[in-house]
Amino acid sequence: MGLKEKIKGNEKLKKLVHWSILIPNQTRPRLWIKYLVNPFYHKKGKGACIRRRTRLDVVPWNKFELGKDSTIEDFSAINNGVGPVIIGHQTKIGLSNTIIGPVTIGNNIRFAQNITLSGLNHNYQDTNLPIHEQGVSTAPIVVEDNSWIGANVVVVAGVTIGKHCIVAAGSVVTKDVPPYSVAVGNPARIVKQFNFQTNSWEKI
Repeated sequence: MGLKEKIKGNEKLKKLVHWSILIPNQTRPRLWIKYLVNPFYHKKGKGACIRRRTRLDVVPWNKFELGKDSTIEDFSAINNGVGPVIIGHQTKIGLSNTIIGPVTIGNNIRFAQNITLSGLNHNYQDTNLPIHEQGVSTAPIVVEDNSWIGANVVVVAGVTIGKHCIVAAGSVVTKDVPPYSVAVGNPARIVKQFNFQTNSWEKI
């Protein structure tokens, strides 16, 4: 049995390890994790840049990867506490974005400002307990290569946005967006798709 399995199988040990990694009642890692573990454990590609005012709530039990020549701008928040956050190459994450795993973002993608992607939902079935005590469920979000996400977009858990898509500013994406599509609105709907026979974007 490996170390990870031993920790998971022993509730007291699991709580102790959790306490040693995360600040109690917060989602932030302790400073020793931030400075002595994360820089060596998580992958950051050549030329990648994480701006100084980015909030990295990154822990070692899930992956965090930032591809080469990719940037995360100031005032963004990245959290891999309940699922990995993987960002590809030449991708730009704009100002004040919030990304909560499990999330996979491809290559050559542009995120504008104030975008939220959250791969988790809080459970709420038991009305005798506060929602925050009922745990979470997760479903991965995927944004495929060459897509552009406009300002103030929300993408909910379980959604895949296909290759070379445009999601208009202010949209709330609750369902998958097929490749080569333009999605608009709340909830987002497909208004255009690229027709490879006519080599043009056509209204739906």
